[in-house]
Amino acid sequence: MTNPAVALTIAGSDSGGGAGIQADLRAFGQMGAFGTSVITAVTAQNTVGVHDVHVVPTATVAAQLDAVLGDLPVAAVKTGMLATAELVALVGARAAAGALPNLVVDPVLVSATGHRLLEQDAIEVYRTALLPHAVVATPNLEEAAVLVGRRLHTLEDARDAAHELAALGTPVVVVKGGHLAGGEAVDVIVIDGELHELAAARIDTPNTHGTGCTFAAATAGAIATGHTPLEALERAKAYVTGCIAGAAGWRLGAGNGPLDHLGFTAPGS
Repeated sequence: MTNPAVALTIAGSDSGGGAGIQADLRAFGQMGAFGTSVITAVTAQNTVGVHDVHVVPTATVAAQLDAVLGDLPVAAVKTGMLATAELVALVGARAAAGALPNLVVDPVLVSATGHRLLEQDAIEVYRTALLPHAVVATPNLEEAAVLVGRRLHTLEDARDAAHELAALGTPVVVVKGGHLAGGEAVDVIVIDGELHELAAARIDTPNTHGTGCTFAAATAGAIATGHTPLEALERAKAYVTGCIAGAAGWRLGAGNGPLDHLGFTAPGS
């Protein structure tokens, strides 16, 4: 029996189970990859919001990285919540040293409920020390706006931002379109300067907690199992769309509920 591909998530823990490490590990598994984890922060979080954040000490994050990378054949890595400039710099240094293969960076800056999840001084560290070493970057519209330093409103704005972020050195940049207006969710992709777009019909549901984490993790999981970045993004888009559709009728929690990562709800039911 052959071993499964190994994927690693470097991210925060979501006590509500909808996003962060918890979502990443489910998405890895659904893409056929064995999931490992490095926890950067512990959050007190549910569908309503983030109530508290405890940042894991940098030395402990480094020790987790050493433990996983020193023993397991990691084929792809996904980053999520990194919380501080020091942690962004640590992950960037490991990436620069070639220790984080097929790095997918999901720049988690602010939660969907508006809670800031990254120190302000870490933004430039993201731009200079981490994104240039990523294979794929997956900011949503608001995260892309922070990274390029201006407001983004339209599909054309998203295209311009994707090109600008790609100029930092990331071969593949995806500006996710969930926050754009319109009947379709259009993700703008720049691959080596060439523009691509992935569109899916927008699903009317409040249950969208963890979509960004899930998309990035699914992308990393698919890359780990041998898919090209564009193939991985297509698989991730289809997977997340199915997760949203499956959970559309759920009422878990009083706020933005989680996705159906594991296919509990059969299509059409």
